[in-house]
Order: sequence, then C-alpha cells, then structure tokens
Amino acid sequence: MAREELTRLTGNGNGECGKDDCPNVYRTASGSIVVQGDVSKAFQPPEGEGLVEIPEDVLREAVRALGW
Repeated sequence: MAREELTRLTGNGNGECGKDDCPNVYRTASGSIVVQGDVSKAFQPPEGEGLVEIPEDVLREAVRALGW
C-alpha cells in the first residue's frame, strides 16, 4: 500500500520535521488505522508486528479528525 492511498489524519507536513517523517496517524480505505512513529523497544512483539511511539497530542488530533 502506498502512502498516497492513505488518508492522513494528523499534521500538515509543514512542521520542522518535514513532510513525511513526523509521527502521524493515517486511515486506510478499509477504515483501519496506520500509525507512524518512533520505533519502541518497550517489549518484543510477536513476529510480524511492531511497536511505535507517538506523542499524545498526535493521537488526540487523529481522534478529533475522525469525530470520535
């Protein structure tokens, strides 16, 4: 799946971290959520899964964008 196929719910791409490298939350065409953030080493997830950390304000922005 290409980034262009996702709906970006957070950030405008004009911040100090550039267009594509900030923590962000996206929605897929099927309605699932994709989270972009710093890799976390909080624990070892099962094979095929990963952990990311995102700031709380990014998650709150995504919730507002979804109208939840």
